[in-house]
Amino acid sequence: IGSALRGYGVLLRDRNFLGLSMIGAFGMASFMAYLANSSFILIDHYGLNPTLYSVMFSINAVSFIGVSQLTGVLTRRFGLNAVVRTAVNGFIVTMLALLVVWLLGVDRLEVLAALLFIGYGFLGLVIPTTAVLALEEHGQIAGTASALMGTLQLVTAAVVMGVVGSFFDGTARPMVIGIAACAVVAFALTRLTIKPVRLVAAAAE
Repeated sequence: IGSALRGYGVLLRDRNFLGLSMIGAFGMASFMAYLANSSFILIDHYGLNPTLYSVMFSINAVSFIGVSQLTGVLTRRFGLNAVVRTAVNGFIVTMLALLVVWLLGVDRLEVLAALLFIGYGFLGLVIPTTAVLALEEHGQIAGTASALMGTLQLVTAAVVMGVVGSFFDGTARPMVIGIAACAVVAFALTRLTIKPVRLVAAAAE
């Protein structure tokens, strides 16, 4: 127990570990917000039957999981930091576009589906790369670090799901706002935690 507590103490004092973990946490929370609300929105609001709902839901999962398979190739070519920053940039642009379109009154299933498909594709790059970056400096306590990171992500997702659910009004508005808010927080944390590649190179020189 003492060893575990010392490990948690080290991790909780590591701003880089916490920043990277929370980038992934808010990315995951955005997906969980969709997970918790999509059945009510797609079936009740847009009128899909259960079969079509399952197809629509699986499309986003395919995007998330499919793009994540490119993580190894992209990181070997461009580096982890560059992949994270680019993926987070794509994620926030897509989700803010969804928010703006919805606020302009475009409440259409195909628009929602297309932008979520793209956004969650970018998120498929964010989750694994931030996890690798967060754990790479804590190899000796990797199990403790993984446990803490998972706890932070699940707690964050639970809070976001509860907040978004409390504003549910039968439309996609609370969900879209919640997803966009998660993207904004993930973007801000990325800017604070991960330096641009050129600045890292300059510091090394």
